[in-house]
Amino acid sequence: MPELPEVEALAHHLREHAVGSTVFRLDVASLSVLKTAVPPYTELHGREITDATRHGKHLDVVLGDLHLVVHLARAGWLRWSDALSPAPLKPGKGPISLRVHLESASGPGFDLTEAGTKKGLAVWIVADPSEVASVARLGPDALAIDASQLRELFRGKGTRLKWALTDQSLIAGIGNAYSDEIMHRAKLSPYATVGKLDEGALEVLAEAIRAVETDAVSRSVGQKAARLKGEKRSGLRVHARTGLPCLVRFAGILFGRFRSRTSRFSIVRPARPGGSRWLIGGCLGC
Repeated sequence: MPELPEVEALAHHLREHAVGSTVFRLDVASLSVLKTAVPPYTELHGREITDATRHGKHLDVVLGDLHLVVHLARAGWLRWSDALSPAPLKPGKGPISLRVHLESASGPGFDLTEAGTKKGLAVWIVADPSEVASVARLGPDALAIDASQLRELFRGKGTRLKWALTDQSLIAGIGNAYSDEIMHRAKLSPYATVGKLDEGALEVLAEAIRAVETDAVSRSVGQKAARLKGEKRSGLRVHARTGLPCLVRFAGILFGRFRSRTSRFSIVRPARPGGSRWLIGGCLGC
Protein backbone atom coordinates (compact mmCIF):
# COMPACT_ATOMS: atom_id res chain seq x y z
CA MET A 1 0.00 0.00 0.00
CA PRO A 2 1.45 3.42 -0.91
CA GLU A 3 1.95 5.45 2.27
CA LEU A 4 3.02 9.01 3.03
CA PRO A 5 6.62 8.72 1.72
CA GLU A 6 5.62 7.13 -1.59
CA VAL A 7 2.77 9.59 -2.18
CA GLU A 8 5.06 12.50 -1.31
CA ALA A 9 7.58 11.16 -3.84
CA LEU A 10 4.88 10.85 -6.51
CA ALA A 11 3.78 14.45 -5.84
CA HIS A 12 7.40 15.58 -6.12
CA HIS A 13 7.76 13.70 -9.42
CA LEU A 14 4.67 15.44 -10.81
CA ARG A 15 5.93 18.84 -9.65
CA GLU A 16 9.17 18.15 -11.52
CA HIS A 17 7.63 16.72 -14.70
CA ALA A 18 3.97 17.74 -15.02
CA VAL A 19 3.53 21.21 -13.50
CA GLY A 20 3.20 23.75 -16.30
CA SER A 21 1.84 21.15 -18.73
CA THR A 22 -1.67 21.25 -20.13
CA VAL A 23 -4.05 18.31 -19.94
CA PHE A 24 -4.82 17.22 -23.48
CA ARG A 25 -7.19 14.39 -22.63
CA LEU A 26 -8.32 12.05 -19.87
CA ASP A 27 -9.11 8.45 -20.73
CA VAL A 28 -11.24 6.59 -18.19
CA ALA A 29 -11.18 2.81 -18.48
CA SER A 30 -12.98 2.18 -15.19
CA LEU A 31 -15.82 4.56 -14.39
CA SER A 32 -16.07 3.09 -10.89
CA VAL A 33 -12.86 4.89 -9.85
CA LEU A 34 -14.53 8.28 -10.39
CA LYS A 35 -16.33 9.21 -7.19
CA THR A 36 -17.65 12.55 -8.47
CA ALA A 37 -19.82 13.31 -11.51
CA VAL A 38 -19.84 17.11 -11.28
CA PRO A 39 -17.78 18.62 -12.71
CA PRO A 40 -17.33 16.01 -15.44
CA TYR A 41 -13.80 14.74 -15.99
CA THR A 42 -13.77 16.43 -19.41
CA GLU A 43 -13.68 19.74 -17.52
CA LEU A 44 -9.97 19.08 -16.96
CA HIS A 45 -9.22 19.06 -20.69
CA GLY A 46 -7.19 22.13 -21.61
CA ARG A 47 -6.35 23.00 -18.01
CA GLU A 48 -2.78 23.57 -16.84
CA ILE A 49 -1.37 21.56 -13.95
CA THR A 50 -0.30 24.21 -11.45
CA ASP A 51 0.84 22.08 -8.51
CA ALA A 52 0.95 18.59 -7.05
CA THR A 53 0.72 18.01 -3.33
CA ARG A 54 -0.39 15.51 -0.71
CA HIS A 55 -3.00 15.20 2.03
CA GLY A 56 -2.10 12.21 4.19
CA LYS A 57 -2.01 9.33 1.71
CA HIS A 58 -4.06 11.23 -0.90
CA LEU A 59 -2.35 12.68 -3.98
CA ASP A 60 -3.67 16.08 -5.11
CA VAL A 61 -3.04 17.23 -8.68
CA VAL A 62 -3.97 20.92 -8.79
CA LEU A 63 -5.36 22.38 -12.01
CA GLY A 64 -6.10 26.01 -11.22
CA ASP A 65 -9.35 26.07 -9.26
CA LEU A 66 -9.94 22.33 -9.58
CA HIS A 67 -8.24 19.39 -7.88
CA LEU A 68 -7.79 15.84 -9.12
CA VAL A 69 -7.57 13.99 -5.79
CA VAL A 70 -6.39 10.38 -5.87
CA HIS A 71 -6.36 7.70 -3.20
CA LEU A 72 -4.27 4.75 -4.37
CA ALA A 73 -5.72 2.38 -1.74
CA ARG A 74 -3.99 -0.96 -1.27
CA ALA A 75 -2.83 -1.81 -4.80
CA GLY A 76 -3.08 1.40 -6.79
CA TRP A 77 -0.14 3.16 -8.38
CA LEU A 78 0.84 6.08 -10.62
CA ARG A 79 2.89 5.15 -13.67
CA TRP A 80 4.63 7.97 -15.57
CA SER A 81 5.47 7.85 -19.27
CA ASP A 82 7.37 10.31 -21.44
CA ALA A 83 5.34 9.20 -24.47
CA LEU A 84 1.90 7.68 -23.97
CA SER A 85 0.09 5.65 -26.59
CA PRO A 86 -2.42 7.91 -28.36
CA ALA A 87 -4.97 5.09 -28.63
CA PRO A 88 -7.96 5.46 -26.26
CA LEU A 89 -8.13 2.99 -23.40
CA LYS A 90 -10.50 0.06 -23.69
CA PRO A 91 -12.92 -0.09 -20.74
CA GLY A 92 -12.35 -3.02 -18.41
CA LYS A 93 -9.17 -4.19 -20.14
CA GLY A 94 -5.96 -4.44 -18.12
CA PRO A 95 -4.84 -2.74 -14.91
CA ILE A 96 -5.09 0.88 -16.14
CA SER A 97 -8.08 2.71 -14.66
CA LEU A 98 -7.38 6.26 -15.82
CA ARG A 99 -4.87 7.92 -18.14
CA VAL A 100 -3.90 11.60 -18.24
CA HIS A 101 -2.42 12.78 -21.55
CA LEU A 102 -0.38 15.98 -21.35
CA GLU A 103 0.17 18.40 -24.26
CA SER A 104 -0.85 15.90 -26.97
CA ALA A 105 -2.31 12.43 -27.42
CA SER A 106 1.17 10.92 -27.77
CA GLY A 107 2.90 13.25 -25.35
CA PRO A 108 3.93 12.62 -21.74
CA GLY A 109 1.49 11.77 -19.00
CA PHE A 110 0.57 9.20 -16.40
CA ASP A 111 -1.61 6.19 -15.77
CA LEU A 112 -3.43 5.33 -12.57
CA THR A 113 -3.28 1.55 -12.26
CA GLU A 114 -4.58 -1.03 -9.81
CA ALA A 115 -3.49 -4.64 -9.46
CA GLY A 116 -5.60 -7.55 -8.23
CA THR A 117 -9.33 -8.14 -8.02
CA LYS A 118 -10.05 -6.16 -4.85
CA LYS A 119 -10.53 -2.62 -6.11
CA GLY A 120 -10.14 0.48 -3.95
CA LEU A 121 -8.53 3.10 -6.21
CA ALA A 122 -10.58 6.31 -6.00
CA VAL A 123 -10.48 9.62 -7.89
CA TRP A 124 -12.38 12.82 -7.14
CA ILE A 125 -12.59 16.07 -9.14
CA VAL A 126 -13.42 18.85 -6.70
CA ALA A 127 -13.05 22.59 -6.16
CA ASP A 128 -11.61 22.03 -2.68
CA PRO A 129 -9.87 18.89 -1.35
CA SER A 130 -11.95 19.13 1.84
CA GLU A 131 -14.96 18.13 -0.26
CA VAL A 132 -13.47 14.62 -0.19
CA ALA A 133 -14.74 13.06 3.04
CA SER A 134 -11.60 11.01 3.67
CA VAL A 135 -9.47 14.18 3.33
CA ALA A 136 -11.76 16.27 5.53
CA ARG A 137 -11.43 13.89 8.47
CA LEU A 138 -7.63 13.56 8.37
CA GLY A 139 -5.72 14.12 11.61
CA PRO A 140 -2.43 16.04 11.87
CA ASP A 141 0.22 15.03 9.35
CA ALA A 142 2.76 12.45 10.52
CA LEU A 143 5.71 14.59 9.39
CA ALA A 144 4.77 17.35 11.83
CA ILE A 145 3.30 15.46 14.82
CA ASP A 146 4.62 16.19 18.32
CA ALA A 147 4.15 14.68 21.78
CA SER A 148 1.61 17.27 22.90
CA GLN A 149 -0.61 16.47 19.93
CA LEU A 150 -0.30 12.75 20.62
CA ARG A 151 -1.28 13.36 24.24
CA GLU A 152 -4.51 15.08 23.17
CA LEU A 153 -5.27 12.58 20.41
CA PHE A 154 -4.76 9.55 22.67
CA ARG A 155 -6.30 10.94 25.88
CA GLY A 156 -8.77 8.44 27.36
CA LYS A 157 -8.60 6.07 24.40
CA GLY A 158 -8.40 2.31 24.89
CA THR A 159 -7.14 1.74 21.35
CA ARG A 160 -4.11 -0.47 20.70
CA LEU A 161 -1.08 1.39 19.38
CA LYS A 162 -0.97 -0.45 16.04
CA TRP A 163 -4.55 0.50 15.29
CA ALA A 164 -4.15 4.10 16.45
CA LEU A 165 -1.08 4.72 14.28
CA THR A 166 -2.95 3.62 11.16
CA ASP A 167 -6.17 5.52 11.97
CA GLN A 168 -6.07 8.40 9.49
CA SER A 169 -8.43 10.51 11.60
CA LEU A 170 -5.81 10.48 14.37
CA ILE A 171 -2.56 10.76 12.38
CA ALA A 172 -2.50 11.27 8.62
CA GLY A 173 -0.18 9.31 6.37
CA ILE A 174 0.90 6.21 8.32
CA GLY A 175 -0.02 2.79 6.96
CA ASN A 176 0.63 -0.81 7.84
CA ALA A 177 4.33 -1.00 6.92
CA TYR A 178 5.63 2.21 8.45
CA SER A 179 3.59 1.75 11.63
CA ASP A 180 5.67 -1.39 12.27
CA GLU A 181 8.87 0.56 11.60
CA ILE A 182 7.77 3.31 14.00
CA MET A 183 6.98 0.90 16.83
CA HIS A 184 10.29 -0.89 16.26
CA ARG A 185 12.21 2.38 16.52
CA ALA A 186 10.24 3.51 19.59
CA LYS A 187 10.48 0.05 21.23
CA LEU A 188 6.75 0.06 21.93
CA SER A 189 4.39 -2.90 21.73
CA PRO A 190 1.70 -2.91 19.04
CA TYR A 191 -0.61 -4.09 21.83
CA ALA A 192 0.07 -1.04 24.04
CA THR A 193 -3.03 0.97 24.99
CA VAL A 194 -2.47 4.51 23.71
CA GLY A 195 -4.39 6.18 26.53
CA LYS A 196 -1.95 4.65 29.05
CA LEU A 197 1.30 5.79 27.40
CA ASP A 198 3.28 8.04 29.75
CA GLU A 199 4.98 11.30 28.81
CA GLY A 200 8.29 9.63 28.08
CA ALA A 201 6.71 7.09 25.75
CA LEU A 202 4.81 9.83 23.91
CA GLU A 203 8.02 11.81 23.38
CA VAL A 204 9.81 8.73 22.04
CA LEU A 205 6.84 7.82 19.83
CA ALA A 206 6.57 11.31 18.34
CA GLU A 207 10.29 11.31 17.55
CA ALA A 208 10.02 7.85 15.98
CA ILE A 209 7.09 8.89 13.78
CA ARG A 210 8.90 11.95 12.45
CA ALA A 211 12.23 10.13 12.03
CA VAL A 212 10.85 7.07 10.22
CA GLU A 213 8.65 9.10 7.88
CA THR A 214 11.30 11.76 7.20
CA ASP A 215 13.93 9.13 6.44
CA ALA A 216 11.57 7.28 4.11
CA VAL A 217 10.67 10.51 2.30
CA SER A 218 14.34 11.38 1.83
CA ARG A 219 14.98 7.94 0.33
CA SER A 220 11.91 8.08 -1.90
CA VAL A 221 11.90 11.62 -3.29
CA GLY A 222 13.85 11.80 -6.52
CA GLN A 223 13.38 8.12 -7.32
CA LYS A 224 11.57 7.23 -10.51
CA ALA A 225 8.01 6.09 -9.83
CA ALA A 226 8.84 2.59 -11.06
CA ARG A 227 11.55 2.21 -8.40
CA LEU A 228 9.60 3.49 -5.39
CA LYS A 229 8.15 0.14 -4.34
CA GLY A 230 11.58 -1.48 -4.32
CA GLU A 231 13.03 1.46 -2.40
CA LYS A 232 10.31 1.09 0.23
CA ARG A 233 11.04 -2.61 0.72
CA SER A 234 14.80 -2.08 0.92
CA GLY A 235 14.45 0.40 3.78
CA LEU A 236 12.20 -1.70 6.02
CA ARG A 237 13.82 -3.08 9.18
CA VAL A 238 10.95 -5.19 10.51
CA HIS A 239 7.86 -5.11 8.26
CA ALA A 240 7.60 -8.03 5.81
CA ARG A 241 10.52 -9.77 7.59
CA THR A 242 8.54 -12.35 9.59
CA GLY A 243 10.78 -15.14 10.87
CA LEU A 244 14.01 -13.30 10.12
CA PRO A 245 16.36 -11.97 12.80
CA CYS A 246 16.03 -8.36 13.89
CA LEU A 247 18.57 -6.24 12.01
CA VAL A 248 19.46 -4.34 15.18
CA ARG A 249 19.66 -7.12 17.73
CA PHE A 250 19.30 -10.87 17.28
CA ALA A 251 15.70 -11.67 18.04
CA GLY A 252 12.97 -13.24 15.98
CA ILE A 253 10.46 -11.09 14.14
CA LEU A 254 6.94 -12.28 14.81
CA PHE A 255 3.61 -11.80 13.05
CA GLY A 256 0.42 -10.52 14.64
CA ARG A 257 -3.06 -9.63 13.39
CA PHE A 258 -5.18 -6.62 14.32
CA ARG A 259 -8.68 -6.93 12.83
CA SER A 260 -7.98 -6.45 9.10
CA ARG A 261 -4.35 -5.40 9.63
CA THR A 262 -1.16 -7.30 10.32
CA SER A 263 1.93 -6.34 12.29
CA ARG A 264 5.52 -7.49 12.60
CA PHE A 265 7.48 -7.00 15.78
CA SER A 266 10.52 -8.29 17.64
CA ILE A 267 10.42 -10.50 20.71
CA VAL A 268 12.64 -9.72 23.66
CA ARG A 269 13.95 -12.75 25.51
CA PRO A 270 13.42 -12.76 29.29
CA ALA A 271 16.24 -11.37 31.41
CA ARG A 272 15.97 -14.34 33.81
CA PRO A 273 14.90 -17.98 33.37
CA GLY A 274 11.15 -18.30 33.54
CA GLY A 275 10.65 -14.55 33.15
CA SER A 276 8.01 -13.03 30.93
CA ARG A 277 8.69 -12.30 27.29
CA TRP A 278 7.63 -8.89 26.04
CA LEU A 279 6.41 -8.38 22.49
CA ILE A 280 7.57 -4.95 21.44
CA GLY A 281 8.18 -2.98 18.30
CA GLY A 282 11.92 -3.09 18.83
CA CYS A 283 14.50 -4.92 20.93
CA LEU A 284 15.60 -3.74 24.35
CA GLY A 285 19.03 -2.25 24.09
CA CYS A 286 18.68 -1.47 20.36
